[in-house]
This record gives sequence, C-alpha cells and structure tokens, in this order.
Amino acid sequence: MAKTTAWDRQREAVREEITQTALDLFLRQGFDATTIDQILERVGVSRRSFFRYFGTKEDVVLGDLVSRGASIAEALSRRPPGEDPWDAIRAAFHEADEISAFGKQQTLALGRMLFDTPSLLARHLEKRLRWQEMFVPLIAERLPAEGDPDLQAHAIVASALSCLDAASRAWIRSDGDAELSDLYDQAVQAVRR
Repeated sequence: MAKTTAWDRQREAVREEITQTALDLFLRQGFDATTIDQILERVGVSRRSFFRYFGTKEDVVLGDLVSRGASIAEALSRRPPGEDPWDAIRAAFHEADEISAFGKQQTLALGRMLFDTPSLLARHLEKRLRWQEMFVPLIAERLPAEGDPDLQAHAIVASALSCLDAASRAWIRSDGDAELSDLYDQAVQAVRR
C-alpha cells in the first residue's frame, strides 16, 4: 500500500471542501441554478483547480460512481461460483453497501435531485454503463454454456441495475420509510416472474 503524503491529504481535503460546498448549494438552490463560479467563489479555488478534481459539475454529485462499481464488481468476483447470478448480484450490492447509502435525509435530497435533473441523470446512466462492462463478464462465467451467456449476462445485469434504480425511486417516494433492500427484492421478483 502506498504511503499517503501531506500533499495527498491536502488534495483530498480540497476535493472534500468543493464537494460539500457544491452539495450544499445544489440542495439549497437547485442543481441547474448553481454555477461552477458560485462554487469556486465559496471555496476560493480556481476553475482550473475545480477541473483537476472533477470532469463535470455532475461529477461533484455523483462522486466516483465508477469506483463504487469497481467495489461491487470486486464483491461479485468473490461470490461462490455456483451461486445464482441474481443472488450473487444482490449479495455484491449489499457487501459493497450500494443498497444502503449515506445518511437518510441527504440521500433522499440527492436522490430527488438526481432523478429530477436530466443532465445529472444522463451522467449517472453513462457511468452506470461502466458498471455493466465490469459486471457482465463476472455474470457470464456463472451461466451455462447453452445459448449465448454474454447476451444472457447483459440482460441480467441491465435488469438488476434497472431494479436498483426502480427501488431507489420507490424509496424516495416513500420518504425513506421503506427498506431499500426490500424494494430491490420486489423489483427483482417482478422482473423474474
């Protein structure tokens, strides 16, 4: 493991300050109404510094969604080989803590903003496609050789991610009162029927 330097800690502190400031502005003013310049003014960093940490304004909200996908893929790769693909995905979501997210109120607010902001939702879906690329080979190797395992794996993974999104939307509609994992299970049951 590489040693963390003072420079690394400082960079992480700046990234965290940008993120927290931006999220505060997004939640108070709305995502589209908040400009990068407003964020920069509050934090006191340059536009160049901002883009050193984030590729787009949307990336501030989404964090490193690709890394979370990699964590889920890692958990999926450790699941027992004979386990049903749907069960393996669910267990990997749970192990990587994708089903239960941050604090309830912040997750609700961010989820509403995500699903209500077209540019944010588009970037979210774009990053989620990277998850599919990571998960499909891990699911394909679990499937019998008959038919087209790659096609079947794509269908299973895309469906599981759609179920996660459907469960997230239902969880938001319930104001966080429902259990997200139960909603996910209901969505999967509907697809598998």
